Amino acid sequence: MFGYYFTLGLRSLRRNPVLTALMIVTLAVGVAASMATLTVLYVMSGDPIPHKSDRLFVPRLDNSQLNGYTPADEPSDQMVYRDAVNLLASGQGVRRTAVYGINSGIESGRADLPPFLVQGVAPTLDFFAMFETPFLYGGPWSKADEEAKRDVIVLNRKTSEKLFGQTNPVGKRIRMEGSDFQIVGVLDSWNPLPRYYRLINGNGGSFTGEDEIFIPFQTAVRHEMNNSGNNNCSGDGAGPGWQGWLDSECDWIQFWFEGASAADQAKIKDYLAAYITDQKKLGRYPRPINTRVENVNEWMEHLGVVSKDSKLSTWLAMGFLLVCLVNTVGLLLAKFSARAGEVGVRRALGATRKDIFQQYLIEAGVVGLVGGLIGLVLSFAGLWLISLQSDEMASVTHMDWAMLCLTIVLAITSSIVAGLLPTWRACQVTPALQLKTQ
Repeated sequence: MFGYYFTLGLRSLRRNPVLTALMIVTLAVGVAASMATLTVLYVMSGDPIPHKSDRLFVPRLDNSQLNGYTPADEPSDQMVYRDAVNLLASGQGVRRTAVYGINSGIESGRADLPPFLVQGVAPTLDFFAMFETPFLYGGPWSKADEEAKRDVIVLNRKTSEKLFGQTNPVGKRIRMEGSDFQIVGVLDSWNPLPRYYRLINGNGGSFTGEDEIFIPFQTAVRHEMNNSGNNNCSGDGAGPGWQGWLDSECDWIQFWFEGASAADQAKIKDYLAAYITDQKKLGRYPRPINTRVENVNEWMEHLGVVSKDSKLSTWLAMGFLLVCLVNTVGLLLAKFSARAGEVGVRRALGATRKDIFQQYLIEAGVVGLVGGLIGLVLSFAGLWLISLQSDEMASVTHMDWAMLCLTIVLAITSSIVAGLLPTWRACQVTPALQLKTQ
């Protein structure tokens, strides 16, 4: 019977074409508005590495001075060089990496390509395995390279092709920071959304931009490459020279632990408390112990990756959809009420209330299906308009298959919900009264 009622529903679209068009357009506009904003929120708040996000942790330590302290103070989002080195040697978790932003000029050695500026990061070796970066050529530097602080470099694909075209450049050298850096690897296209591994000072923002070069953390320190990002100093600030900067209580380095499981989050936090206790004996950390250890999703929540405006826009769009559904209920009531005579004849010929209910509810679902298909087209148009606002918005205004299916399901479900009252009212028709009026 479903097939028969579905066919009747398609045929009913030709009845009262103006009323039917109003219902479809009302539903389509409501679905489009809600799905366009929901898609943006979905991409922004998505888990960028779902299979291990619960075991990648950012430690935060409060090394500020006691002056001005309040118990509600948050620890710093970055850490000082001394702490980064100590935590790298701590053995906590299965992997550890320190990261800071760098920029430099590359000399291509070609007459047709003048020196150009590149942005990147200086991480430790575990960075590549921790964040599962894909390689097009070669691989990361070796442990021996890292310990010897050698001048080695990993390029991203765009930079490699800019310098060497489509060829494999591994083993070649480029000039940077007055030294020749040997290329050991080239990353394939890799740009997770959001850019969770570098939400602080990531060139381009949380959703746009791309790191072009990667050199070992201690190699960057040896070359005295300044941090390309925020530097926050506590106490008397930094002493003179580069070594004074490294010895200071200025935080400028981002740090990550990878645990064997989510349970390591508590273990690492206990370790940090013990670590700070030891550092207090050296005259550091004057404030009470205040640490945080946050996994990927907690870290993004802390930094407000999804803005309040995005959440508010989604709620407003859902409210608009609700208004559209109320209007659809009214239009369905008008459409079904006009067919009371038809219902009376069907009931007199033996149709049960259940039969009438199924027929009209399926008919409402057909309206939702057509409205959903039109709403899908309007959703793409809405996402295109949103993408024109900025490069960051352009990077999050795309639908995947899950959102495509959700659009259709939302439209059909909404129309069925809207059709419950009109369908119930249609079932209450008294055959005798309707037949007397015919």
